[in-house]
Amino acid sequence: MTKINEIYKCKVCGNVVEVIEIGGGILVCCGENMQLFEEQTIEKEGKEKHVPVMEINENKVKVKVGSTEHPMESGHYIELIEILKDNKIIASKRLLPGEKPEADFCCLETTEGITARELCNVHGLWIS
Repeated sequence: MTKINEIYKCKVCGNVVEVIEIGGGILVCCGENMQLFEEQTIEKEGKEKHVPVMEINENKVKVKVGSTEHPMESGHYIELIEILKDNKIIASKRLLPGEKPEADFCCLETTEGITARELCNVHGLWIS
């Protein structure tokens, strides 16, 4: 059964979907069950260039991917950066190859208790 905010990828065609409503059942694409991205963390994988780094200034948040800038090439790039609070996505930004692997979010009501996550098209889902 799916859960809110889970992200899945089709192993055949590469479609990526994010669950925004739970309807039950299993996500299927191209005749196969879609693969769930497990959130990876610095604790799970050690120091890694994929872990989102948040810079907080009052009600503004800048998220950079990794302490070393992540590549943004056509075959390897960050697709998505999201800010979550209480397991709810409160802001997100889609990225394309050639862009900087970072996102600015402003006018947040509060930055207390937020986390960031990002999706790398090669190495999966990472959370701060």
